[in-house]
Amino acid sequence: MLNKNIIKQTILIVLGSFIVALGVYYFMVPENLATGGVSGLAIVLNNYLTIPVSMINFVLNIILLIIGFIFLGKEFGGKTIISVFFLSFFMYLMESFYPATKPVTDETLLNLICGIVISSMGLSIVFNQNASTGGTDILAKLFNKYFNLDMGKGMMAADIVVVILAFFTYGIQTGILGAFGWFLNGIVVNYFIDGFSIKYEVVIITKHPKEVKEYIFQKLDRGVTVYKAEGGYTSENKDIIVTLLERREYFILKSEMKEIDPESFVIVRNVQEVYGYGFAKF
Repeated sequence: MLNKNIIKQTILIVLGSFIVALGVYYFMVPENLATGGVSGLAIVLNNYLTIPVSMINFVLNIILLIIGFIFLGKEFGGKTIISVFFLSFFMYLMESFYPATKPVTDETLLNLICGIVISSMGLSIVFNQNASTGGTDILAKLFNKYFNLDMGKGMMAADIVVVILAFFTYGIQTGILGAFGWFLNGIVVNYFIDGFSIKYEVVIITKHPKEVKEYIFQKLDRGVTVYKAEGGYTSENKDIIVTLLERREYFILKSEMKEIDPESFVIVRNVQEVYGYGFAKF
């Protein structure tokens, strides 16, 4: 029987790959916008080879996949094979049945921004499944693992060569747009990744700690940690309740605190990643 988690991850990887293909093929390819990555390199090479972009993309990814298997492990490589296959497959379908004969809009900069935002959404979905769409994403994962460089900056470092090639192939204007897209891509990928993984650490000082704890336990199904403290001015003994919540759960608790204790003192911090029961697994 297939593991439900594996099925969920596979569906998300396929979905993310489709979104990436959509952004690259319909917005970037018609404008020759090589902003980096194997897809960008495939766009450049397509000007010199009579081979479809999807096939060039697939062959280059196979080479980098071997590197991923060696340095990032079988699990990463296995998931990435799925992503690489479906990315190339979706691009092939688009080339065959709905070819991009012209840019989606008449504005090159608008096509660039749309392509970056759409493909970055797909990339962030794939990255959050511990996979990659292949290509220089694999190099970015290597930088992240061995040099603790975040994914956005890792992709920027890996893609610089593709951007330079675009300058020589398409000229200064298109090259500059590609360079801008290369820079923007790193920022947007990090933005979407943070949006998927961000959690809230909520620190609550209240006169009704029992009611707050019960609400968090029963309604939000989250745990709490209670610290014993003393008020600096009043010298009163206090309970400080600390809990970790998803974005949606935090707003539910915030609304409820108005009813439980409108005079409570609440501190909220953004937490980048959380591992453990009820959150991500190691």
